Amino acid sequence: MSEEIGRRQPPDGGRERTKNLVAGAPVSWGVIEIPDWGYQMPAGRVLEEAASLGLEAMEAGPEGFLPDDPAEVRAKLAEHGLRLVGGFVPAVLHRPEVLEEELSFVERRARFFEAAGAGVIVLAASTGSESYEEVVELDEGGWRALFEGLSRVEEIAERHGLAVALHPHYGTVIETDEALWRFLGGSETGLCLDTGHLVIGGSDPVEVARRSARRVELVHLKDVDRSLAERVANRELSFKEAAGRGMFRPLGEGDVDVAGVVRHLEEGGYPGWYVLEQDTVVDCEPEVGDGPIENVRKSLSYLQGELEKEAGK
Repeated sequence: MSEEIGRRQPPDGGRERTKNLVAGAPVSWGVIEIPDWGYQMPAGRVLEEAASLGLEAMEAGPEGFLPDDPAEVRAKLAEHGLRLVGGFVPAVLHRPEVLEEELSFVERRARFFEAAGAGVIVLAASTGSESYEEVVELDEGGWRALFEGLSRVEEIAERHGLAVALHPHYGTVIETDEALWRFLGGSETGLCLDTGHLVIGGSDPVEVARRSARRVELVHLKDVDRSLAERVANRELSFKEAAGRGMFRPLGEGDVDVAGVVRHLEEGGYPGWYVLEQDTVVDCEPEVGDGPIENVRKSLSYLQGELEKEAGK
C-alpha cells in the first residue's frame, strides 16, 4: 500500500513557522483519566511549568483537571499565557443501540470546547469497555455503523466550529494497522497522528505521515521503546505498567523516526499543532523544577530543532 490517502480540503500552505504550533498535554505530567494511574499533579503547577518552557497551548486533559466552566478555563489558561487546543472525547460509535446517547456526550463536549476556545475534538472510537485492555474487531455491519457515527460526529463538530481528529488508540476499535487503513480508506474524517499508539498498533508512523499528511488534523508526538510497545500490543504488559517502565521516551531517545514523521508532515503542508505527549506515571509530587518537566523540555528542544531544519529547506 503506497498510495496517498487524500482529504476533502487541500492543506493550508505557506504559513510562517512559529513556536505556538507546539503544545503540551497534561498526561506528560502524569495527569490522566485512568483510575489509580499515579499521583495527579495539580493544574496550576502543570500550566505554570508548560508556560515556563515556552509552550503556548495545552490539551484539556481529563474532566476535572480544568474548571467545568469554559469561561474559567479560558481565564485559567490565560493566566499562564496559554490557550486550549482541544481534548480527548471517547465515544462508542459502532453500536447503533447506544449511538444517540454517545452523540449527546460528544455534543456536550463540543459545546464546552467551542466556548473554551479550542479547535479540535480528539475522538476515540471506544469499544464500550471501561478498560483499555479489550480487543474488538468490527464486522462489516460494525464498520458501516462506525462510519455513520463518524459522519454524525462531524456534523456536531461543524456546528461548533471544530475539527475532528480520530485518534487510533490502544484498546479502541481503531488500534491495529489494518483498522487504521480501513478507517482512512472508508471515511474522510481527520486523523490524530499519535506516533506512540501507531507503534503499539503495528503501524509505521513515517508511512502514516507520508501517506496521510493531508488528513492529519492533530499530531501527538511520543518516542517509544519498541520492545515494551510490542509487549503491550500482545497484552503481555498493561498500558500503565509499560508507561511506568518508560515505554514513552523523550523525542529522539526511542525507536521512532520522529524526524521522518515531521519531515513528511511539513512537506504535506500540515498546518496544525504538534502536541508533546509522553504518557508518564508520577509516583509522588516532584520537587519544584524536577520531575516530568525535564522530559518535556528534552522533547521540545528536539522538536524545535527538527522544525528549524524543515523551515530552512
